Amino acid sequence: VQLVESGGGSVQTGGSLELSCAASGFTGDEYAIGWFLQAPGKEREAISWYDTRNGTYSYIPRAKGRLVIAGDNAGITATLALNNQEPEDTAVYYCPFKGDWGFACDQLNVYDNWGQGVQVTVSS
Repeated sequence: VQLVESGGGSVQTGGSLELSCAASGFTGDEYAIGWFLQAPGKEREAISWYDTRNGTYSYIPRAKGRLVIAGDNAGITATLALNNQEPEDTAVYYCPFKGDWGFACDQLNVYDNWGQGVQVTVSS
């Protein structure tokens, strides 16, 4: 599985970004994919994830934008909007993937493929 993340960068407070993750090289119609963030000095945590079996999206309360999944088993893109950003949203954002998994998944240790991460820096 290949994961290519893009869209990170720097914004000022109140600004917005859009992160994209292109996933390819997998087979089957069921998978787990999401976005995690890791703020400086903190543990990595899920912010949003997608359940292929039910076609539903899940978010943690602090999420400020929507996750959209597009594509098919030839390749998918997971796009996460980061709206109204604040300095505490500064983090490295990662897009993990697990094939042959149709359940909603916010557990870090379930995923076996991780992107390289993209830095998002929010300045005041």
